[in-house]
Amino acid sequence: MAAAEQEGRPGATEAPGFRLWREGPHSQAGTGPRWVTVTMPASQSRARARDRNNVLNRAEFLSLNQPPKGAPEPRSSGRKASGPSAQPSCPGDGARERRQSQQLPEEDCMQLNPSFKGIAFNSLLAIDICMSKRLGVCAGRAASWASARSMVKLIGITGHGIPWIGGTILCLVKSSTLAGQEVLMNLLLALLLDIMTVAGVQKLIKRRGPFETSPGLLDYLTMDIYAFPAGHASRAAMVSKFFLSHLVLAVPLRVLLVLWALCVGLSRVMIGRHHITDVLSGFVIGYFQFRLVELVWMSSNTCQMLISA
Repeated sequence: MAAAEQEGRPGATEAPGFRLWREGPHSQAGTGPRWVTVTMPASQSRARARDRNNVLNRAEFLSLNQPPKGAPEPRSSGRKASGPSAQPSCPGDGARERRQSQQLPEEDCMQLNPSFKGIAFNSLLAIDICMSKRLGVCAGRAASWASARSMVKLIGITGHGIPWIGGTILCLVKSSTLAGQEVLMNLLLALLLDIMTVAGVQKLIKRRGPFETSPGLLDYLTMDIYAFPAGHASRAAMVSKFFLSHLVLAVPLRVLLVLWALCVGLSRVMIGRHHITDVLSGFVIGYFQFRLVELVWMSSNTCQMLISA
């Protein structure tokens, strides 16, 4: 640095770009303290001016200048830093930085190219939400089919667990045949299995419906609070498959039974309670529940022992 000595009074004004300090008193008599002015280099002054005018040095952008947690220090460039602040670099710094970069976890890396599965899943999820909102024509009082909301909710109640469990217990008490008691006892087992399975999966996933609709009192009793999977749809699919397999029904009744299960699932989407994928997943879960009940089918003797107990 080039230094220029100036004598002045202590109250002298500091010029921009200069730094002043006071020297000790001189040994000569009559001479007071001297003020020495040091001129900063023009390059350093310009660098400090650029730092002050840099937008990234503002408070709201300070997080952008900080390196991520666990990231290695940036490598020094080939050009050596000049000035008193430059420190000699150790020969082992490059090898240490390479070892640190190899030990970084994969979570610290930014994934710039998402996988095809992620793109497909997000696209299907967006389509599901859009179509479910369009089909929710009875979701609120201001909906296009708001006048039919009561009838649509009544169709959904026919697939609720409380009426089915209560009706099955009532028929089981009044049944006098061993075959009827066997079928009704296994149906009751299937209904209880359905309620526990749906409640467990809903508690695990915790997916909300397409609209802000609060569950009813019967939904709280069966713990059918969340959207995925649709408990009414799984129950309707399981019951319809159960009746088609264990009851002798005419063809029109079999067709009506399948249409009833489809209408129950559609009603849950129309009132804005579930997404389309929630209903479809409910149908699949109901079918597998029926297959599980068929595997653990209770015999007539087991049913009589449980009834007598």
